[in-house]
Amino acid sequence: MQSPQHALDAKIQDYYGLGEEHARLQTRSVGGRLEFERVRRLVSAHLAPTSRILDVGGATGIHSSWLAEAGHDVTLIDPVATQVAAAAEVDTFEAVVGDARSLEIPSQRVDAVLLFGPLYHLSARADRDLSLREALRVLRPGGLLVAQGITRLTNVVDTVVHGGLDAVRHELLDILRTGGWANESDGFPGGHLHTVAELREEIEQSGFGGVQVHGLEGPNLGALEMIPADDEILGHAVQLVEAAEARVRGTGIGEDLLAGYSPHLLAIATAPQP
Repeated sequence: MQSPQHALDAKIQDYYGLGEEHARLQTRSVGGRLEFERVRRLVSAHLAPTSRILDVGGATGIHSSWLAEAGHDVTLIDPVATQVAAAAEVDTFEAVVGDARSLEIPSQRVDAVLLFGPLYHLSARADRDLSLREALRVLRPGGLLVAQGITRLTNVVDTVVHGGLDAVRHELLDILRTGGWANESDGFPGGHLHTVAELREEIEQSGFGGVQVHGLEGPNLGALEMIPADDEILGHAVQLVEAAEARVRGTGIGEDLLAGYSPHLLAIATAPQP
């Protein structure tokens, strides 16, 4: 019998083989561009100059491209061969087919690992833990982990907006309780959706320290995905989410709540020093 992850892997190949991830983050909507811009700003703030970076789940090189242009030594790793082929055409970074659970990289060789995709497309906790342990293995002591998650509320709100309250069935409530999403229809493959606390716990229990979790788009729960890309609105959105984070930072009140209302989460952590 085919395992749930094997079936999910096949859907990942089909979905991302369409080559639409670049447009989603660059030209389709304010929401996608806000996600991209927030990732760029947060990663840039934590990276040392000329870092050696693994972009795991890097798709067609949407982040590897600007990282290479900034002077970093980047290797993109992705399980979808067509995405890797498109990334290789950029020709400013290395691009190879690979699996986050088994990185063909020697131990303690890189300064930073980006995990954009594995933690929400690996449905089993054991597989997510394995990908985090692999990231920890290849990182130098004190190296940087940047890992992305998708919040559970995003799926619920999207379902209700498009299907009405009648779409709230037991399956949707199970997603809220467990985070597991076996999407049986076309479109986004599914996998695992996190809470802020759960994402932090998984990373901490894998051996990382200093975990910070940011809500990338702020408390909009996908509404900005409906607005066509617009520079002015994007600028306002970046200012809003960064101002909101600054207002609650360090207060101990509302930081996780604010992040949890965002469609995408970005966790930043460090590998332990000897």
